[in-house]
Amino acid sequence: MNKIFFVGVGPGDPGLLTIKGKKILEEASVIIYAGSLVNPEILKFAKPGTEIYNSATMNLEDLMNLMIKSVQEGKLVARVHDGDPSIYGAIQEQIDHLMVNGIDCEIVPGVSSLFAASASLKRQLTLPSISQTVIITRPEGITPVPEKGIIRELAKHKATIAIFLGIKQIDSIVEDLLQGGLHKDTPVAAVYKASWPEEKIIEGNLENISKKVKEAKFEKTTLIIVGEVLKPKTYEFSKLYDPTFNHGYRKGR
Repeated sequence: MNKIFFVGVGPGDPGLLTIKGKKILEEASVIIYAGSLVNPEILKFAKPGTEIYNSATMNLEDLMNLMIKSVQEGKLVARVHDGDPSIYGAIQEQIDHLMVNGIDCEIVPGVSSLFAASASLKRQLTLPSISQTVIITRPEGITPVPEKGIIRELAKHKATIAIFLGIKQIDSIVEDLLQGGLHKDTPVAAVYKASWPEEKIIEGNLENISKKVKEAKFEKTTLIIVGEVLKPKTYEFSKLYDPTFNHGYRKGR
């Protein structure tokens, strides 16, 4: 099969791996996984004799040479990413390189840590009259951020904001959110290793979240969620179940 499977294996809990993703891991002859982020428990689905490689030690050239060589040998290759590979997964450069070499690919989506975090918080990311928009972003680091995408500008939308890869920059993130117009009482949650056995949650607001995060020593693998949806004073109920509202399946009173 002249194809590479990019598999999102979810945020950490093996139970959140999709049925399709599990089937590919069980059948793969070669598994290349992002070792710095993927829960190694996922690898227990591999059959005996599967070649398993940790991509954390590889550069792009090493990675592509291994993938191309394996698929040309007729092996079923699973390129494993944490969460869903479409969010900060660095898969586009891999896909484009494969295409140049005549190798097709298929992406198997996974559960993002964002949705695992919101599940752990028992919160809905969109609420009528509060926010109907979720912004996924990250602060500038080694990878630059376009001017229109900086956190200070995004805060002006008053949407729910999910901030990846930024826990070490919590002070500057809070400052940017405040400069963008959010109030110091705006609710914030920091979720460390969402869905893992060692998951930890800190809740607060823009005034105290930085202090709380530092006291807890959260330094990596932490998602920051900001917005009134986390602790709304009040909100409108959905029209979906409003007894006075008509829709295609039910007539309102």
